[in-house]
Amino acid sequence: MRKTLLIAVIVFATVAAAHPMAFEDLAAMKRLGTPALSPDGKWIAYTATSIDLAKNARNNVLWVMRSDGTAPREIAEGDGAAWSPDGKTIAYVASGQIALYDVANAATLRKLEVSGGASSLKWLPDGSGLLVVSDVVVEEKSTAPRVIDHLLFRHWNQWQGATRAHILHVPLTGIPRDLTPGPHDAPPFSVGGGNEFDVSPDGKFLVYARNTDADAARSTNSDLFLVPLSGGETTRITSRTGADTSPVYSPDGRWIAYRSQARQGYESDLWELWLYDPAAGTSKRIAADFPNYIDSVTWAPDSKSMLVTAPLEGRHAIYEITLPDVVNARAMLVHNAGSADGIQIARDRTIYFQMSTLSRPADIYALRQDTTKKLTTHNDMQLASLTMASYEPTWWTGAENARVHGWLLKPPNFDATKKYPAVVLIHGGPQGAWGEGWSYRWNPQMFAARGYVVLMPNPRGSTGFGQEFIEEISQDWAGKVYTDIMNGVDMLATQPYVDANRMGAAGASYGGYMVNWIAGHTNRFKALVSHAGLFNLHSMYGATEELWFPEWEFGGTPWDNPEMYDKLSPHRSVKNFATPTLVSHGELDYRVPIGEGLQMFTALQRRGVPSRFLYFPDEGHWVLKPQNSKVWHQTVLDWLDGYLK
Repeated sequence: MRKTLLIAVIVFATVAAAHPMAFEDLAAMKRLGTPALSPDGKWIAYTATSIDLAKNARNNVLWVMRSDGTAPREIAEGDGAAWSPDGKTIAYVASGQIALYDVANAATLRKLEVSGGASSLKWLPDGSGLLVVSDVVVEEKSTAPRVIDHLLFRHWNQWQGATRAHILHVPLTGIPRDLTPGPHDAPPFSVGGGNEFDVSPDGKFLVYARNTDADAARSTNSDLFLVPLSGGETTRITSRTGADTSPVYSPDGRWIAYRSQARQGYESDLWELWLYDPAAGTSKRIAADFPNYIDSVTWAPDSKSMLVTAPLEGRHAIYEITLPDVVNARAMLVHNAGSADGIQIARDRTIYFQMSTLSRPADIYALRQDTTKKLTTHNDMQLASLTMASYEPTWWTGAENARVHGWLLKPPNFDATKKYPAVVLIHGGPQGAWGEGWSYRWNPQMFAARGYVVLMPNPRGSTGFGQEFIEEISQDWAGKVYTDIMNGVDMLATQPYVDANRMGAAGASYGGYMVNWIAGHTNRFKALVSHAGLFNLHSMYGATEELWFPEWEFGGTPWDNPEMYDKLSPHRSVKNFATPTLVSHGELDYRVPIGEGLQMFTALQRRGVPSRFLYFPDEGHWVLKPQNSKVWHQTVLDWLDGYLK
């Protein structure tokens, strides 16, 4: 009786102490990586990352658990786990080097040193070594001053140095060997995330992606290449002018599945699913009627089907594509709750994956016969102490009578009889989407926790609503998409619990551009926040790095199509600026260089508009360092509070 009473008191106290999420709560959550399934299907390895605010650091720790979620335990500091083919060893990355963990003896055996560091580990099928991505010196360059002879000399937040990413064969005993020599990155810097290669099941061939075009700043044309691991001639196996990437061998070695885009220079072209037949040397597209991006591909162990992930109306779904014959391959929806990633398939057909929602950070799940089970519990206790905002999908009519989707969040402890201020969050890209997934940047729960109703619109350009919907934003950055967003604002303003006189808008990258555009075209909002936003499209073109992007989005160069750049540039409407605006930017942002933020702030100040500039000397396009993130959240939310409350 006393024990039961004590438990009841503890539960009551926990519920009573629940509070809306603060930044310290967000930072304290474990950030779980994708699952790595052991060859026998009995174990899962994964990374759990924690944040040390005091030290301004991230700590990566490898965990293993049984595939039913039991017996979780820490095994080492590091990440990027890869099981050896016999399941006896886990290779992982520790301090930039390869480490080998002996599963039976629960101890790290040794490290394999690679001079340029190592990432994206893959075992050779016979377990004799690994394939890794490493930085290889390909030319001699002094650090300063720099003499530059070509474009794309800096990218995202770093300068092009003397090294290129290459794929190395690292034997367990012996000297590492470069399998992709030459002056080009492999995998390519501009496409994919480093895992753009695979090894054939018989261990004889490496397939990888590489962009060999001379004008890298204007090219998205990566191709796939085959090279014998024993040495020999490298063969280019794709020839489309768009990007070919993400190759994955089928377990029986018959096919190489990969993602492909048709058009050169268009990074948001439809990602199609293709199969290459190594025996015949031919490629063909499959599931040609699939309407959305193919984001990832995972083969089933029997090679008769694949699981792919794709955006679908504000979620990230899992589909199965069966291959009774290649021509008639069809996609069947398997899972569409939250945002799924990191698919692994066991021999018994159990699907393991990572998933998050708008109210829960990523966990690892198992899906079998339509039953989904959460396996990890790292954040359960902390989440129980928080009162999260409720959320729901919503739809409204946008430009040209299109149906437009968005997510609507109501503050914790919502009271329908009250009137709340509201914030509209505008996503970047512009080819992207607000999905039902967790984020440690621009997390809508942080805004809702301050007492705001939050609208996250998915207007023209958003992924998951068909390719036509995506393409209707190119060369129309402030047209139909602006109408889509503002019609959503109209919908928001009519909600009985929203105070239409206390609304703000915030966004980053393209979202920052749209905030800058809004500043010159409507006084609907009482406060604005623009992070890394484009302001002057002419100056943006001359300072950004991936030139294929503005040339596609604005129909050429500023000197060949100045009318388009003028028409869509927020700087042309400075005389209309009147809304208090916070501008935020990082010095190391080479995608949207800091001059864009500085120009926006200068214009606001000269116009006498209440404004503030939040400057990060050590951040790029995103605010990633823990202490900087805390400052960003505090400054942004305080700015909104000052005008909306």
